[in-house]
Amino acid sequence: MGEPRDLLLSLTGVDLGHGDRVVLPGLHLGLRRGERVALLGPSGAGKSTLLGALRRQLGDTAAWCPQQHGLVPQLAVYHNIYMGRLAEHSALANLWNLVCPLAGPWRQVAELCDALGLAGLMRRPVEQLSGGQRQRVAIARALYQQRALFLGDEPVASVDPHQALRLLALIEARHATAVIALHQRELALSHFDRVWGLRDGRLVIDAPARELSLADLDGLYPDADGLPREAAYRDRP
Repeated sequence: MGEPRDLLLSLTGVDLGHGDRVVLPGLHLGLRRGERVALLGPSGAGKSTLLGALRRQLGDTAAWCPQQHGLVPQLAVYHNIYMGRLAEHSALANLWNLVCPLAGPWRQVAELCDALGLAGLMRRPVEQLSGGQRQRVAIARALYQQRALFLGDEPVASVDPHQALRLLALIEARHATAVIALHQRELALSHFDRVWGLRDGRLVIDAPARELSLADLDGLYPDADGLPREAAYRDRP
């Protein structure tokens, strides 16, 4: 897992939750620099709660891609992506950018849109996009932040398996460290270094992906017998 100096954060016996409600009691885990972690578990297991805690601790070092996208439907694709670095510009520049996009940001966003299959959509309001396109806009906004670490709450849930592979590759190319919540167990084994698995409010898996099998991950889900095997899975060498 690397040397102690590579530790980005550590949670030791921490209770995580919302208000007085504890969702993940007595949590112990550490995140190390250069580690790509897949976060698995059934709905309601606490994945979003854990990601929220990581986001608060990591602050501005982490790019954030939320589950519900967090986009402004009436604004264009360009403006939604630009919002990822809104704080870097003055209020006057941001106001001007609404009417007449700034040349530098426009060029940078255009490059991201090309990479994400959104070319030609930069002026289109987000409300006119498909679910998969909105997902990619949310990812583009996170990538536009140009931060060392990526936190994603099911960022590839609304795209097909081939697009999911492509999007994960783009995230990996731009972020040395990542924690990404998924439901695709095969992707967790083939594209991540480590797996955190949550079930019933507990961290029941914290291990290198190469040491785990699909059967190990199936144990996270009460209805594991009915889970499909995604075609995108590739065995690790």
